[in-house]
Amino acid sequence: MFKVGDLAVYPAHGVGIIERIETKKISGCDQSFYVMRILDSDMIVMIPTDNAKNVGLRDIISENEVPKIYSILRKKNNNDVKKLGKKTWNRRYREHMEKIKTGSIYDVAEVYRDLTILGREKELSFGEKKLLNTAKSLLIKEISLAKKVDEEEVLKDLEKIVSSEE
Repeated sequence: MFKVGDLAVYPAHGVGIIERIETKKISGCDQSFYVMRILDSDMIVMIPTDNAKNVGLRDIISENEVPKIYSILRKKNNNDVKKLGKKTWNRRYREHMEKIKTGSIYDVAEVYRDLTILGREKELSFGEKKLLNTAKSLLIKEISLAKKVDEEEVLKDLEKIVSSEE
């Protein structure tokens, strides 16, 4: 599926580069792994090649998928945010964390949008603030790579979209 030098997205960790593919003997069986360095944290993860799809390892999005992300960010349904605000912070946290773990950039965009809007209406918990920052980082990195533009430019785009009162 992936080869050395490919960029890929590992759910909840972000974009990384496949540095090598190596084989290890586990319980007497040879197991092949992608060795991936996460770009933002320099963390190394090993993903079994035959389980990569199940854990959500995927290609980065193409540039023509970016407008769909921006469209998700623009959809601000106040009723949804009111419902969200009535839940306990830990329930909101769990629900948002599950979305981030899917690895879907569209789910990550929803988390960023919802927490940004909610944060304007009430104080976010410490965990929610961390999730908001995680979602923002994941979006910025992947969109900047897809559009081949500087991360600062993407950050400005995101802030402009979520701060507009459409």
